[in-house]
Amino acid sequence: MASMRDIKRRKESVQSTSQITKAMKLVSTVKLQHAKEKAEESKPYFDKMYQTVTEMLSGKAELPASWVRDDQAGASGKKGIVLISSNRGLAGGYNSNIAKKVMNDVFTPDNTLIFPVGRKGLESLKSKGYNFRGDFSEVINKPLYSDAIQIGKEVMSAYEMNEIDEIYLAYTVFKNTMTQIPTLIRLFPFTEEDLEDFQEEGLEQTGNLPDKTIMNYEPDEEESLEVILPMYLNSIIYGALMESLASEHGARMQAMDSATKNAEEMIDDLELRYNRARQGEEAKHCEHS
Repeated sequence: MASMRDIKRRKESVQSTSQITKAMKLVSTVKLQHAKEKAEESKPYFDKMYQTVTEMLSGKAELPASWVRDDQAGASGKKGIVLISSNRGLAGGYNSNIAKKVMNDVFTPDNTLIFPVGRKGLESLKSKGYNFRGDFSEVINKPLYSDAIQIGKEVMSAYEMNEIDEIYLAYTVFKNTMTQIPTLIRLFPFTEEDLEDFQEEGLEQTGNLPDKTIMNYEPDEEESLEVILPMYLNSIIYGALMESLASEHGARMQAMDSATKNAEEMIDDLELRYNRARQGEEAKHCEHS
């Protein structure tokens, strides 16, 4: 049976840990609020970008050939994944869940090239033998749109050089402080099904608006798409960065809250054990008296 001194030391250690987890929860709460505000501020821009692309593709505009690659001759057969995780742990299953989205029979170390954002994801997949291009780990600390542009350029360069022929995005969708959803989506090239979805959404946006002003593009829609589509890609990446950042802080806040509650339960249990040990010592003392 543990002595009173051992129980007291253990209790003090748990109390110290509880203070740390409480502080980390408060920090994550503040950071989460800032991340949510940034995401909400930028959302109108990305919504308008998506609306513009869907409207253009719902008409007669055709995508540039590089964005709809039918002929795979000379392609590498590799898939590229922009993987967004965090640089720090203590966030529950946040990092392991997004890594698991990649580690499967479809995305193997032999056919997958990772563009890592966040050291935790990089470390997890590196240990499994996956190959990497670049390291954008510092980006997730404070994402900027210029960071998304840099990542987009790196991805497009590998795509245009036929080093990869598909690009995916692995990130975590922020639903609320209790729920964060690891997500894997394909960015490009577009399939026929993707184009049909764009056209359907574009028609939904404009079909019931007979007085909708027809948008004119100079020099034409096809050339305008050449400029807009990279911006569209960068927008998706930036949106994923902001979603993932909010998810990280939400997951860490929840993990620290659970850790604090567990610590408090342990403290109560240790307090009870301490009192019992003290009563036992008092009883022994009375017997000897």
